[in-house]
Amino acid sequence: MESYALLIAATLNAGTVLAIASLGLLINEKAGIVNLGAEGMMLCAAIAGFATVVHTGSDTLGFAAGMAAGAVMAAVFGGLVIWLNTNQYATGLALSLFGAGFSAFAGIGYVQEKIPERPSFAIPFLSDIPLVGPALFRQHPMVYLTVLFAAALIWFLYRTRSGLILRSVGESPESAHGLGYPVRWIRLAAVVVGGALCGLAGAYISIIYTPLWVEGMVAGKGWIALALTTFATWRPARVLLGAYLFGGVTMLQFHLQGIGVEVPSQFLSMLPYIATILVLALISRNPRWIRINMPAAIGKPFYPGS
Repeated sequence: MESYALLIAATLNAGTVLAIASLGLLINEKAGIVNLGAEGMMLCAAIAGFATVVHTGSDTLGFAAGMAAGAVMAAVFGGLVIWLNTNQYATGLALSLFGAGFSAFAGIGYVQEKIPERPSFAIPFLSDIPLVGPALFRQHPMVYLTVLFAAALIWFLYRTRSGLILRSVGESPESAHGLGYPVRWIRLAAVVVGGALCGLAGAYISIIYTPLWVEGMVAGKGWIALALTTFATWRPARVLLGAYLFGGVTMLQFHLQGIGVEVPSQFLSMLPYIATILVLALISRNPRWIRINMPAAIGKPFYPGS
Protein backbone atom coordinates (compact mmCIF):
# COMPACT_ATOMS: atom_id res chain seq x y z
CA MET A 1 0.00 0.00 0.00
CA GLU A 2 2.81 2.38 0.83
CA SER A 3 4.38 1.87 -2.59
CA TYR A 4 1.10 2.85 -4.26
CA ALA A 5 0.87 5.98 -2.12
CA LEU A 6 4.38 6.91 -3.19
CA LEU A 7 3.46 6.28 -6.84
CA ILE A 8 0.45 8.59 -6.61
CA ALA A 9 2.51 11.26 -4.87
CA ALA A 10 5.23 11.01 -7.53
CA THR A 11 2.59 11.16 -10.26
CA LEU A 12 1.20 14.43 -8.89
CA ASN A 13 4.73 15.84 -8.62
CA ALA A 14 5.67 14.88 -12.18
CA GLY A 15 2.30 15.95 -13.55
CA THR A 16 2.67 19.40 -12.01
CA VAL A 17 5.63 20.18 -14.27
CA LEU A 18 3.63 19.26 -17.38
CA ALA A 19 0.49 21.01 -16.14
CA ILE A 20 2.19 24.37 -15.51
CA ALA A 21 3.91 24.38 -18.91
CA SER A 22 0.84 23.12 -20.77
CA LEU A 23 -1.44 25.75 -19.23
CA GLY A 24 1.03 28.42 -20.31
CA LEU A 25 1.09 27.06 -23.86
CA LEU A 26 -2.70 26.84 -23.85
CA ILE A 27 -2.89 30.58 -23.12
CA ASN A 28 -0.59 31.20 -26.10
CA GLU A 29 -2.69 29.06 -28.40
CA LYS A 30 -5.98 30.54 -27.23
CA ALA A 31 -4.59 33.83 -28.58
CA GLY A 32 -3.63 32.15 -31.86
CA ILE A 33 0.12 31.76 -31.29
CA VAL A 34 1.99 28.44 -31.39
CA ASN A 35 5.28 28.50 -29.49
CA LEU A 36 7.45 25.46 -30.15
CA GLY A 37 10.18 26.92 -27.97
CA ALA A 38 8.84 25.52 -24.70
CA GLU A 39 11.72 23.08 -24.28
CA GLY A 40 14.34 25.81 -24.68
CA MET A 41 12.52 28.22 -22.36
CA MET A 42 12.18 25.56 -19.69
CA LEU A 43 15.89 24.71 -19.90
CA CYS A 44 16.98 28.34 -19.57
CA ALA A 45 14.53 28.84 -16.71
CA ALA A 46 15.82 25.69 -15.01
CA ILE A 47 19.39 26.98 -14.91
CA ALA A 48 18.26 30.51 -14.00
CA GLY A 49 16.19 29.22 -11.10
CA PHE A 50 18.82 26.77 -9.91
CA ALA A 51 21.63 29.35 -10.05
CA THR A 52 19.49 31.85 -8.14
CA VAL A 53 18.80 29.35 -5.35
CA VAL A 54 22.50 28.42 -5.20
CA HIS A 55 23.44 32.07 -4.61
CA THR A 56 20.48 33.21 -2.48
CA GLY A 57 19.05 30.07 -0.86
CA SER A 58 15.54 31.33 -1.67
CA ASP A 59 13.12 29.10 -3.59
CA THR A 60 10.84 32.09 -4.15
CA LEU A 61 13.59 34.06 -5.87
CA GLY A 62 14.48 30.95 -7.85
CA PHE A 63 10.93 30.61 -9.14
CA ALA A 64 10.86 34.34 -9.93
CA ALA A 65 14.13 34.06 -11.87
CA GLY A 66 12.79 31.12 -13.84
CA MET A 67 9.60 32.97 -14.70
CA ALA A 68 11.60 36.05 -15.72
CA ALA A 69 13.84 33.97 -18.00
CA GLY A 70 10.84 32.34 -19.65
CA ALA A 71 9.03 35.67 -20.03
CA VAL A 72 12.03 37.41 -21.62
CA MET A 73 12.57 34.60 -24.13
CA ALA A 74 8.86 34.55 -24.92
CA ALA A 75 8.84 38.33 -25.39
CA VAL A 76 11.64 38.04 -27.97
CA PHE A 77 9.72 35.26 -29.71
CA GLY A 78 6.54 37.37 -29.60
CA GLY A 79 8.28 40.40 -31.09
CA LEU A 80 9.55 38.29 -33.99
CA VAL A 81 6.33 36.47 -34.85
CA ILE A 82 3.78 39.19 -34.02
CA TRP A 83 5.46 42.33 -35.33
CA LEU A 84 7.97 40.99 -37.86
CA ASN A 85 5.62 38.17 -38.93
CA THR A 86 8.31 35.49 -38.94
CA ASN A 87 7.11 31.92 -39.24
CA GLN A 88 5.82 30.80 -35.83
CA TYR A 89 6.96 27.21 -36.17
CA ALA A 90 10.47 27.97 -37.42
CA THR A 91 10.96 30.72 -34.83
CA GLY A 92 9.79 28.44 -32.03
CA LEU A 93 12.15 25.68 -33.11
CA ALA A 94 15.01 28.19 -33.24
CA LEU A 95 14.11 29.34 -29.72
CA SER A 96 14.14 25.76 -28.48
CA LEU A 97 17.55 25.07 -30.04
CA PHE A 98 18.94 28.33 -28.67
CA GLY A 99 17.64 27.54 -25.18
CA ALA A 100 19.20 24.08 -25.21
CA GLY A 101 22.59 25.43 -26.23
CA PHE A 102 22.59 28.53 -24.04
CA SER A 103 21.46 26.66 -20.92
CA ALA A 104 24.22 24.07 -21.44
CA PHE A 105 26.80 26.85 -21.75
CA ALA A 106 25.49 28.89 -18.81
CA GLY A 107 25.19 25.83 -16.59
CA ILE A 108 28.73 24.52 -16.95
CA GLY A 109 29.76 25.94 -13.58
CA TYR A 110 26.68 24.61 -11.78
CA VAL A 111 26.84 20.91 -12.63
CA GLN A 112 28.42 20.00 -9.29
CA GLU A 113 26.61 22.65 -7.23
CA LYS A 114 24.10 21.71 -4.54
CA ILE A 115 21.20 23.72 -3.18
CA PRO A 116 20.09 23.74 0.48
CA GLU A 117 18.05 20.81 1.75
CA ARG A 118 14.42 21.20 0.72
CA PRO A 119 11.92 21.42 3.61
CA SER A 120 9.23 18.74 3.79
CA PHE A 121 5.63 19.86 3.35
CA ALA A 122 2.57 18.31 4.93
CA ILE A 123 -0.96 19.50 5.61
CA PRO A 124 -1.67 18.99 9.33
CA PHE A 125 -4.01 16.11 10.22
CA LEU A 126 -4.80 15.29 6.55
CA SER A 127 -1.26 14.10 5.91
CA ASP A 128 -1.64 11.48 8.66
CA ILE A 129 -4.56 9.70 6.96
CA PRO A 130 -3.40 6.22 5.89
CA LEU A 131 -2.61 5.93 2.16
CA VAL A 132 -4.48 9.14 1.22
CA GLY A 133 -2.30 11.36 3.43
CA PRO A 134 1.10 10.39 1.99
CA ALA A 135 -0.35 10.32 -1.54
CA LEU A 136 -2.17 13.66 -1.62
CA PHE A 137 -1.32 15.86 1.35
CA ARG A 138 2.48 15.86 1.53
CA GLN A 139 3.10 17.73 -1.69
CA HIS A 140 4.95 20.95 -2.40
CA PRO A 141 2.57 23.96 -2.32
CA MET A 142 3.11 24.43 -6.06
CA VAL A 143 1.15 21.22 -6.69
CA TYR A 144 -1.95 22.68 -5.05
CA LEU A 145 -1.40 26.13 -6.58
CA THR A 146 -1.34 24.53 -10.03
CA VAL A 147 -4.79 23.02 -9.50
CA LEU A 148 -6.10 26.37 -8.25
CA PHE A 149 -4.55 28.14 -11.24
CA ALA A 150 -6.24 25.72 -13.64
CA ALA A 151 -9.60 26.49 -12.00
CA ALA A 152 -8.87 30.23 -12.15
CA LEU A 153 -7.94 29.94 -15.83
CA ILE A 154 -11.24 28.19 -16.59
CA TRP A 155 -13.09 31.03 -14.88
CA PHE A 156 -11.01 33.66 -16.70
CA LEU A 157 -11.43 32.16 -20.17
CA TYR A 158 -15.13 31.37 -19.98
CA ARG A 159 -16.58 33.74 -17.38
CA THR A 160 -14.84 37.08 -17.90
CA ARG A 161 -14.85 39.72 -20.63
CA SER A 162 -11.04 39.67 -20.82
CA GLY A 163 -11.10 35.92 -21.42
CA LEU A 164 -13.70 36.35 -24.15
CA ILE A 165 -11.50 38.96 -25.83
CA LEU A 166 -8.47 36.65 -25.63
CA ARG A 167 -10.43 33.81 -27.22
CA SER A 168 -11.83 36.11 -29.90
CA VAL A 169 -8.29 37.12 -30.87
CA GLY A 170 -7.48 33.44 -31.34
CA GLU A 171 -10.65 32.80 -33.31
CA SER A 172 -10.77 35.86 -35.57
CA PRO A 173 -8.09 38.51 -35.06
CA GLU A 174 -9.47 40.55 -37.96
CA SER A 175 -12.88 40.83 -36.28
CA ALA A 176 -11.28 41.70 -32.92
CA HIS A 177 -9.17 44.36 -34.66
CA GLY A 178 -12.27 45.72 -36.37
CA LEU A 179 -13.90 46.14 -32.96
CA GLY A 180 -10.94 48.22 -31.81
CA TYR A 181 -9.01 45.69 -29.73
CA PRO A 182 -5.17 45.85 -29.87
CA VAL A 183 -4.70 42.35 -31.26
CA ARG A 184 -0.92 42.44 -31.38
CA TRP A 185 -0.54 43.62 -27.80
CA ILE A 186 -3.07 41.06 -26.56
CA ARG A 187 -1.16 38.31 -28.35
CA LEU A 188 2.13 39.55 -26.93
CA ALA A 189 0.69 39.59 -23.40
CA ALA A 190 -0.55 36.01 -23.86
CA VAL A 191 2.85 34.91 -25.18
CA VAL A 192 4.73 36.52 -22.26
CA VAL A 193 2.39 35.00 -19.66
CA GLY A 194 2.72 31.61 -21.33
CA GLY A 195 6.50 31.96 -21.36
CA ALA A 196 6.53 32.89 -17.68
CA LEU A 197 4.56 29.73 -16.87
CA CYS A 198 6.93 27.59 -18.94
CA GLY A 199 9.73 29.26 -17.01
CA LEU A 200 8.04 28.41 -13.72
CA ALA A 201 7.78 24.78 -14.84
CA GLY A 202 11.48 24.73 -15.73
CA ALA A 203 12.47 26.26 -12.39
CA TYR A 204 10.26 23.74 -10.57
CA ILE A 205 12.20 20.92 -12.24
CA SER A 206 15.63 22.11 -11.11
CA ILE A 207 14.59 23.36 -7.66
CA ILE A 208 11.97 20.85 -6.45
CA TYR A 209 11.43 17.95 -8.85
CA THR A 210 15.11 17.01 -9.20
CA PRO A 211 17.06 19.60 -7.17
CA LEU A 212 20.19 19.76 -9.29
CA TRP A 213 21.41 21.00 -12.66
CA VAL A 214 22.29 18.67 -15.52
CA GLU A 215 22.47 19.61 -19.17
CA GLY A 216 19.23 18.76 -20.97
CA MET A 217 17.45 17.87 -17.74
CA VAL A 218 14.02 18.92 -19.03
CA ALA A 219 14.29 15.77 -21.18
CA GLY A 220 11.46 16.39 -23.63
CA LYS A 221 8.88 17.62 -21.15
CA GLY A 222 8.44 20.81 -23.17
CA TRP A 223 7.47 18.77 -26.23
CA ILE A 224 5.08 16.62 -24.19
CA ALA A 225 3.50 19.82 -22.82
CA LEU A 226 2.93 20.99 -26.40
CA ALA A 227 1.28 17.69 -27.27
CA LEU A 228 -0.89 17.93 -24.15
CA THR A 229 -2.65 21.07 -25.38
CA THR A 230 -3.86 19.15 -28.43
CA PHE A 231 -4.61 16.06 -26.36
CA ALA A 232 -6.77 18.23 -24.08
CA THR A 233 -8.46 19.95 -27.04
CA TRP A 234 -7.49 23.32 -25.59
CA ARG A 235 -9.46 22.88 -22.35
CA PRO A 236 -7.69 23.68 -19.02
CA ALA A 237 -9.40 20.91 -17.03
CA ARG A 238 -8.42 18.31 -19.60
CA VAL A 239 -4.87 19.69 -19.62
CA LEU A 240 -4.68 19.05 -15.88
CA LEU A 241 -6.00 15.50 -16.21
CA GLY A 242 -3.72 14.78 -19.15
CA ALA A 243 -0.69 16.11 -17.26
CA TYR A 244 -1.33 13.72 -14.37
CA LEU A 245 -1.91 10.88 -16.82
CA PHE A 246 1.45 11.45 -18.48
CA GLY A 247 3.06 12.05 -15.10
CA GLY A 248 1.77 8.65 -14.02
CA VAL A 249 3.20 7.00 -17.12
CA THR A 250 6.56 8.65 -16.40
CA MET A 251 6.61 7.47 -12.79
CA LEU A 252 5.36 3.99 -13.68
CA GLN A 253 8.79 3.07 -15.04
CA PHE A 254 10.39 3.63 -11.63
CA HIS A 255 7.57 1.81 -9.83
CA LEU A 256 7.92 -1.22 -12.08
CA GLN A 257 11.67 -1.28 -11.56
CA GLY A 258 11.13 -0.97 -7.81
CA ILE A 259 8.88 -4.03 -7.63
CA GLY A 260 11.30 -6.06 -9.72
CA VAL A 261 9.57 -6.20 -13.10
CA GLU A 262 12.09 -7.55 -15.60
CA VAL A 263 11.75 -4.98 -18.38
CA PRO A 264 14.70 -3.19 -20.02
CA SER A 265 15.10 0.27 -18.50
CA GLN A 266 15.45 1.77 -21.99
CA PHE A 267 11.96 0.56 -22.88
CA LEU A 268 10.50 1.94 -19.67
CA SER A 269 12.11 5.31 -20.39
CA MET A 270 10.32 5.32 -23.73
CA LEU A 271 6.87 4.94 -22.15
CA PRO A 272 5.95 8.66 -21.83
CA TYR A 273 6.87 9.34 -25.45
CA ILE A 274 5.14 6.21 -26.74
CA ALA A 275 2.02 7.30 -24.84
CA THR A 276 2.28 10.78 -26.40
CA ILE A 277 2.49 9.37 -29.93
CA LEU A 278 -0.39 6.95 -29.36
CA VAL A 279 -2.65 9.63 -27.91
CA LEU A 280 -1.96 12.06 -30.75
CA ALA A 281 -2.52 9.31 -33.31
CA LEU A 282 -5.86 8.42 -31.75
CA ILE A 283 -6.98 12.05 -31.58
CA SER A 284 -5.98 12.61 -35.21
CA ARG A 285 -8.49 9.95 -36.25
CA ASN A 286 -11.24 12.50 -35.58
CA PRO A 287 -10.12 15.75 -37.29
CA ARG A 288 -13.62 17.23 -37.07
CA TRP A 289 -13.48 17.09 -33.26
CA ILE A 290 -10.13 18.89 -33.31
CA ARG A 291 -11.41 21.59 -35.68
CA ILE A 292 -14.42 22.27 -33.45
CA ASN A 293 -12.23 22.86 -30.38
CA MET A 294 -9.11 24.34 -31.97
CA PRO A 295 -8.79 28.15 -32.12
CA ALA A 296 -9.54 29.01 -35.76
CA ALA A 297 -6.60 31.41 -36.22
CA ILE A 298 -3.98 29.31 -34.43
CA GLY A 299 -0.57 29.59 -36.09
CA LYS A 300 -1.79 32.20 -38.59
CA PRO A 301 -0.08 35.61 -38.85
CA PHE A 302 -2.12 38.79 -38.46
CA TYR A 303 -1.62 41.86 -40.63
CA PRO A 304 -3.50 44.89 -39.23
CA GLY A 305 -3.27 46.78 -42.48
CA SER A 306 -4.83 44.05 -44.60
